[in-house]
This record gives sequence, C-alpha cells and structure tokens, in this order.
Amino acid sequence: MTDKQQQAISALSWEERSFPPSPEFVAQANTGPSIYEEAEADWKGFWMKQALERVSWFKKPTQILDESNPPFFKWFADGELNISYNCLDRHLETGGDKVAFYWEGEPVGDERVITFRQLHEEVSRFANALLGLGVEKGDRVAIYLGMVPELPVAMLACARIGAIHSVVFGGFSADALAQRIQDQEAKVLITGDGAYRRGTVFPLKTNSDTALEACPSIENVVVVKRCNNEIAWTEGRDHWYHDLIAAASSENEPVAMNAEDMLYILYTSGTTARPKGVVHTTGGYLAGAVATHDLVFDIKPDDVYWCAADIGWVTGHTYIVYGPLANHTTGVMYEGTPDFPDKDRFWQIIEKYKVTKFYTAPTAIRSFMKWGDHYPKGRDLSSLKLLGSVGEPINPEAWMWYHAVIGNERCPIVDTWWQTETGCILITPLPGAVATKPGSATRPFPGVGADVVDDQGQPVPLGGGGYLVLTRPWPAMLRTLYKDPERFVSAYWSQVPGQYFVGDGCKRDTDGYYWLLGRVDDVMNVAGHRISTTEVESALVAHPKVAEAAVVGRTDEMTGQAIAAFVTLRAGVVGDEALIKELRGWVGEKISPIARPKSIVFTDDLPKTRSGKIMRRLLRDISEQRHLGDVTTLANADVVREITSLAQTSTKED
Repeated sequence: MTDKQQQAISALSWEERSFPPSPEFVAQANTGPSIYEEAEADWKGFWMKQALERVSWFKKPTQILDESNPPFFKWFADGELNISYNCLDRHLETGGDKVAFYWEGEPVGDERVITFRQLHEEVSRFANALLGLGVEKGDRVAIYLGMVPELPVAMLACARIGAIHSVVFGGFSADALAQRIQDQEAKVLITGDGAYRRGTVFPLKTNSDTALEACPSIENVVVVKRCNNEIAWTEGRDHWYHDLIAAASSENEPVAMNAEDMLYILYTSGTTARPKGVVHTTGGYLAGAVATHDLVFDIKPDDVYWCAADIGWVTGHTYIVYGPLANHTTGVMYEGTPDFPDKDRFWQIIEKYKVTKFYTAPTAIRSFMKWGDHYPKGRDLSSLKLLGSVGEPINPEAWMWYHAVIGNERCPIVDTWWQTETGCILITPLPGAVATKPGSATRPFPGVGADVVDDQGQPVPLGGGGYLVLTRPWPAMLRTLYKDPERFVSAYWSQVPGQYFVGDGCKRDTDGYYWLLGRVDDVMNVAGHRISTTEVESALVAHPKVAEAAVVGRTDEMTGQAIAAFVTLRAGVVGDEALIKELRGWVGEKISPIARPKSIVFTDDLPKTRSGKIMRRLLRDISEQRHLGDVTTLANADVVREITSLAQTSTKED
C-alpha cells in the first residue's frame, strides 16, 4: 500500500439505490437541472441575481465579491438593507395577515397563532424597549431562552436596531452561558423564568443569575414569563418582558445596515476547545438563507413548513427565523421534545397543522425507528410533500425508513450538509432536479464550489475518499471568529492554500455524488486503513435488529486502533452473545472484514448533546477508560455511567 493510499480515507461501501424525482414533483418544482449549468457559467453573477431578486435593499449593491484581502471576503459590500425589514415590513401590504408561526407549547393545548402583522408589532415594540435600555447599534445582546416566540422576536428586534445578537442554547449550563457573555461583552441578557423540558422546568433565570456573577458587562436583564416558577429578582437590573412590551410604542423604523455589518455571533459548542464565536454579517447571509430555503425546500405560498431544530443552533437561525420569514413562509415552532407526553408528538403536530415540508435530524429519525412504526402510522401524515435531514450524515437505512414510513414513498428527501460556519446549506439535492441516493447529500448547491482532497491537498479521483474542501467563497460564509482573526485563518484556511477546510471526511462515487463521513477527528486508523465511523455505523444500522449505533476507535496493540461499537437495539430485541457475533459478521459482509467491531456494547441510549449529536469523545474516553470530564452539555448524563459499567464487562473478540 502506498503512502497516498494510507492517507486517503477508505471508501469501503457504496449505495446503489437511486430515487429520481417523480414527474408530478418535477412539473411543479421551483427549479430544474439547468440551474447548475447556469450558475457554473457565472457563479458570481448567480449569487448577485439571488441577492437582487430575493432581498429588498435600501441601497442596491453594485459590487458582488471583494477578494482583495483573502480569506476575509466581502459580499455586496456597498449595499444597505435591514434583515428585520426583509422578514416583516415588506410583507405587510400584501400578506400581513398570513400566519408567520404556529407555535405549539410542550404542555398539550398550549398554542399560539402569530401573523406577520402581529410579529411585526411585537418586534417593533421590543426594538423600542431595547433602545430604552440603552442598546445601540453594534452592542451585543445575549439571548438565553427556550423555544418560545419571544426568541425570534428578540433576534429580529436586535437586527432592527443594528444590535448584534448572540443566542445561547437554552439547555446550556451557567458556566457555558457565562463564557459566551464574557467573550462578546454583551450589554443585555434576554432570558426567561424557566423553560419546559419533558414536563419539568429548566431553570433559565437561576442559571442566568449564577452566570452573571462573573459577567460585569451586563447592565440589564429582560425576563420572559413562561413557567411562573419562583425566581430571584434584582431591582433595577431585571425587567419583565411583558411590562417592557406594554409600555413601548409599536412604531419603529428599521435602521439601514451595510451588507457587511455584523448580524450575529453564534458560538460553537466547544466540546474540545474554547468555543469559537462565529461571525455572520447581514447581506450575504440573507441572500444565502432565502435562496437555499426556497430552492432546497421547494417553497410554495401555501406551505406549512416545520424545521424541528432549536433556534439556539444555526439551523434554527437560518431555517426557522431568517430564511422562512424573509420568504413569507408559514412556519411551525415547537417548544418540547419528540417523546413528550408520548412518542407520537411530532406526528400529532404534523397532523394538526397539516405540515407540508418537514426538516429534522438523523438522530431524531433513528429514535423514531427505535420507538416503532405504529406511532407515525397512527397519525395522518398525508399533508407531507417533502422531507429534509440535517445535522450529520444520515445512515442509508434510516433514510429508507424516513422515505417509506414518514414519506409513504412519495416525498423527496433533501439530505443537507452545512455548518454553523457556512451559514446556509451548501451540499444538497434540489428536489425537482436531482435523483437522490440514500445517505448521500448528492452535489453542491448551484454556485457553490467543493472538492475532495488528500493530505497533500490534491483532488481525489471519483470513487475515493478524503477531506471535503470548499474551493471558492459563498455569500453566507462566516467572516471571521469574534475577536480572533488569527484562529479564523488557522482553523479554516491554513490546511489547503486558498481553500476552506471543512474538517469533515468525504467520499465521492463515480457519479460525482458526495457522501459525508463525519468529522476528521472521528476517522479510525485500523491496520493502516483509515475508516470512517459513519460507514461502520451505517452498516450496523442496516441490520434489522439495530436502531442506532455509535462507533469509535480505541488503542489496540496489534492494529493501532480497534473498532468499538455501542449499539441501541430496536424495541423488543434482546442483546446477547449470539447477536454480537451476528453483528460482527454482518459488518464484515456489508463492508469488509477489517471493519468488524472488536467490541460491541448494547445500551438503551447513547450520550448525546441537547442538540441530539452523539458525543463520540465520551465514548472514546469510556473505551480507553479515561477520565470523562465535563458532561453538563449532555441531554442524558446518566447514560454515561450506565455505558461505562457495561463497557467494563462487554464481550470482545478473542
């Protein structure tokens, strides 16, 4: 084996199934295959067209892309706009009474219907309230809330007056909140008394008070009353949201912002290092958000669209708030979890609001599989027209279950790849233009340049695996890391000169389709073969008795690393020695004997962050019997102790 072969990520298995869009869907689709050639012929012109046709400008840009100081690119830099105006004001004359959000609280029966006109009024009032608290253009405002309508109101109010918002996921600890506030030196914190989670109250205000002991920059705290739980109160600093709204005027003119003015800071989770404050600006971000939302989800005026992410993550920023509202789309917001009060809650919401476009994470899909088909089959899902996947690579068998059980084999699936840093979807099928393959994000969005390279930065031939890079700028890209431009350059632009290093493994099949393989950190080196955890996990989940799997590499004297698997079985299946042997053989047949797990641990759950991502770092630590460190960001911290105990007695190959 040559050095180059050793350095490339092994592409061990391929998916042959393909699903072209139906003639009926193609006939009504927002775009067809010709968009790719048109965009490639003039990719800068393509993005300029999106910006001019989809965005309302106070001053239209004449500049497209400023490449004078790479990698600090600028888009539409002489244009002026306001993103709150684009999401609200421009819709009022023709469609102010259209529903902006159907909001569903976690307690059954707790609901609100909010029109664009009502949302505009509340945003205007809160913008005036923030001005009254001394917030000025360029000030940072931290937002720490559950999934309540006041969260998008706060974001849009900040954008309206030129303040920079930074949403902190409402499940984070006081320490995580404090770290983010300190880094950005926020002037105001917007939080709640509490947030509902599986019938209990998460103590937002208590956590906020603890965090603020180390955050001298905060001058005022705005508190949304949601759970009516008992909270501490600091007179002069703390203000009830409803009191501020009631006292404020509903008249507020949005401030003209330069396209390159900062819109928000969103911090990465920081599981391996200090969180990175990803900076997104206004004009390019909005152009990317509206174009991808419209074309990827094939948005129609009568759609009821539900992105089931949390607004605390970038998916919620782009595809719950800014993209859908700017496109005048009716959206669904849900406060709670998919299994409360029962495991059919998502399907009940789809049935209730007649959702047409549904966008969720592979982690959730695998949980639905584990719980059983009878939950979705007990609800009317006939309103669905398109399904989406986001957050991590989707296993082919989870894709097929989604296609068959949720989509009834008639809904296109858009498997989307993007990051906090990219701002919008970059690799995805366009549902009326591209045949899909289970587990593949297919091809770059029109106008986006991508490639797969080896360790020397050289393109890998079709059929091979390597590292995903982006070969040219795109409008919604991060502009820098807040107060840390050196880290921005070193983290993203130093590995392959002139190209953005994604940090994900990827393979391409002979049709040029992209197959994401997870983070480069999750690639295992087994006897000289660089194997992606994603491929082994996909093989395990393809077994009819397996619902979910996580795979990590652990130190092995013979092979350098050995594959350790943690497996959650489908309802009613019992894990035993015979099944371990069967699963090892199954992986050997599906992929290769070198990919067979050396150890398999059966567990009822896997350690996941509150955004649903599996914490493979913790599983590696468990496999290596290392100290586990901080688990406060986990949604299910107790499972770590259970898996640790199971791993110590797991069956390993002789």
